Amino acid sequence: MAKEQPSAQAQVQPGGLPPGHPDTSSAATPAALQYKLPAGWQEAPLGEMRAASFRVAGKDGKQAEVSVIPLPANLPGMTSGDLDNVNRWRGQVGLPGVSEAELAKLAESVEIAGQSANLYEQAGTNPGSGDKSRILAAVMRRAGMAWFFKMTGDDALVASEKPAFVEFLKSVSFGPGMAQTQLPPSHPPIVGQASRLPTDGPMMTHVGTAASSGQPKPNWEVPSGWKEIPGGQFLVAKFVVTGAANAQANVNVSMSPGDGGGMLANINRWRSQLSLTPVAEADLAKDVQPLDLPAGKASVADLAGQDAKDGQKSRLVAVVLPRSGETWFYKLMGNAQVVEQEKDAFMKFVQSVKY
Repeated sequence: MAKEQPSAQAQVQPGGLPPGHPDTSSAATPAALQYKLPAGWQEAPLGEMRAASFRVAGKDGKQAEVSVIPLPANLPGMTSGDLDNVNRWRGQVGLPGVSEAELAKLAESVEIAGQSANLYEQAGTNPGSGDKSRILAAVMRRAGMAWFFKMTGDDALVASEKPAFVEFLKSVSFGPGMAQTQLPPSHPPIVGQASRLPTDGPMMTHVGTAASSGQPKPNWEVPSGWKEIPGGQFLVAKFVVTGAANAQANVNVSMSPGDGGGMLANINRWRSQLSLTPVAEADLAKDVQPLDLPAGKASVADLAGQDAKDGQKSRLVAVVLPRSGETWFYKLMGNAQVVEQEKDAFMKFVQSVKY
């Protein structure tokens, strides 16, 4: 029988969590995730954000990987609910997004560390490679953290490993004295401008987060009719625009370190929000066009479809600007007519930004 094994220690940088998050910097004992390793699973390098990582090899070179990623449970749009994450996972296997009502039918109850959690299983075709793929993903929220357990890879291999994956989840426990609000050492620091994290920005490889660099908020010219509203502590800025019959669209501004997860991942996430099928890298140019801004070379995407949550006609215009080792995201999304009405003003707004 496989013996119980602790994961890498998961310690958080002092002062690195948003206001109101439980203080974990004074924990006397390093965090330790414990579990029973299933037969055939091999430990793998942790990489960014991971508290545990494994590889599973099947026949004829088929492979799957398992990741365990903890995130603060108060990151809106990323960890507070499952819909956005499930639709992103569906996009990774070429499936259209689902509504909130449909989401409940996909949830399968499992046990993680003695607590009930939801498991979501999605199978389809990887839009990048064309291979049949399957994803098992379970989400557990506990003590201010959201824990994401995900297995992804060859369709048949992941399907055959599902019982082992479920048993692995059941075997998980947190070591003595473990502060479950701690992040693994490989996790990007959650620090920056007023301790904000952009929630509307990119989701990285699995669940994703982003951190501000601490530089001042940019200067810009806000178009007439735009109303700035609180975006929560994780957005740089948020505006609402109202059109005929009270139809609305939102403008969100966020920033992420590095490439923000890459253009393809973000385009496919946005496409899933509009009930559009994902695209492959080779087809990315159909959705993305180059754009020259005073601050540098950017990209713009203009997508139209139906809102995955309510089925209404919706449209998205997004500008992505890599700059000084970070990426800025400007996103206009909402009622299709309002977006059409405001697109020119939105582009002038982006052109006016000074960092």
